[in-house]
Amino acid sequence: MSGKYDWLTLDDDEEILWEGKISQKSMIGTYVVGVPLILLLGLGLLIIVPSYLIVKHTDYVITSKGVYKKTGILSRSVTEIEYEKIQNTAFSAGPVARYFGYGDVDISTAGGSGVEMKLRAVEDPQDVQKRLSRLVKRAQGARSEEESDGKADVLGDILVELRAIRQSVETSGADGPRETSGRADR
Repeated sequence: MSGKYDWLTLDDDEEILWEGKISQKSMIGTYVVGVPLILLLGLGLLIIVPSYLIVKHTDYVITSKGVYKKTGILSRSVTEIEYEKIQNTAFSAGPVARYFGYGDVDISTAGGSGVEMKLRAVEDPQDVQKRLSRLVKRAQGARSEEESDGKADVLGDILVELRAIRQSVETSGADGPRETSGRADR
């Protein structure tokens, strides 16, 4: 893997399916406000520079096993959510974002409180959300097949055991009459 994703540690069988960043188009509002304020004692730089650094140092990666988000300028924070844990995905885009073709993709997990991960201001958020949703359904479908196969194996074992018990009871019942205590069993 190239140095581009030196922060990403993938399993041997895991591959990158999509990669993205915060869209540069999301900076338009920042420039509209910040550039005129540069003329006023450079205050606009206090708006533009931090926003630019956040855009530059945020990466999103979707792999065959999960979703990763890396943020951080001086320090680094990497968040991973595996598909099996994802409960819901959604996308949203306000009027300006829709016009310029970017928006947010929200990822919620089972047992989590609200949105666990937000892919902020990504290009074509509807496509990203659909792709992610398909991968989640595929991964969770494979998991439920494994679980049902495991349940079938357990049920099969129980059935074999019950047949052995039945045969044992029928065999011991054929040896002769059984004594009863005269009271009804409950």
